[in-house]
Amino acid sequence: MVSNEQRRRQLAREKFERQQQRREAARRKARRRNAVIAAGLAAVVAAGGGAYAAGAFDGSKKDRADAAESSPSAKPDPCAKPAPGSPSAKTWKSEPEMTVDKSASYAMKLNTTCGTIDVKLDAENAPHTVNSFNFLAGEGFFDHSKCHRLTTSGIYVLQCGDPKGTGQGGPGYTLPDENLKDPKLKGNVYPAGTIAMANTGQPHTGGSQFFLVYQDSQLPPQYTPFGTIGEEGMKTLKKIAGAGEQSGAGDGAPNATVVIDKASVTKS
Repeated sequence: MVSNEQRRRQLAREKFERQQQRREAARRKARRRNAVIAAGLAAVVAAGGGAYAAGAFDGSKKDRADAAESSPSAKPDPCAKPAPGSPSAKTWKSEPEMTVDKSASYAMKLNTTCGTIDVKLDAENAPHTVNSFNFLAGEGFFDHSKCHRLTTSGIYVLQCGDPKGTGQGGPGYTLPDENLKDPKLKGNVYPAGTIAMANTGQPHTGGSQFFLVYQDSQLPPQYTPFGTIGEEGMKTLKKIAGAGEQSGAGDGAPNATVVIDKASVTKS
């Protein structure tokens, strides 16, 4: 017999996976639309005409509508104002060259508006992922980006890593899945303190988006775990989670203004 709590967690997991798949479908649709627009503009230029077009095809209207439904009164924002600056618009055609030393220790620090999130990275078991984060942090890719999603029911994660702040952005390349047989993932539970890659629900579709687990969360082992959050980082995450999220349904934009002012990776 499945308990109400088990059923609730199952429904939350299924919703999480459906949203990942829906976002990937939206990205594919946006790429097709943009290709058509680009071709049309090229034809106008070739014909000697002139035109200006502007539009947004981020595929996130459904998510925004979901988040807007029955939005409760927001709790006080516990975080500071973001540092001056704009999110990155850089993309790359392929995964960066492997330069990470699998035998070395790497640490990532996210200086956020809500406090520091310190992470010990696992280069030995997730070298492609750590190599990518080392590269992206060095390029300032994460700086001034919002953590756009907080889940407070069924699973307990803060999702970040998209400069667009919509859940649709990425670095332009994807990464192979790694470390999915990590012994820490016992019983398909990502333990509190885990940092892992978000993806579309399909193999090898991780990019730059990641999630930070602030409470044990049951998920299928298909999201690359690549590090452990430190004590200071967990305190910051608890503060963010305590402010709640905007949908009132346990999965939406955080009430806290969570912006990564600066991300850095160091080797020791």
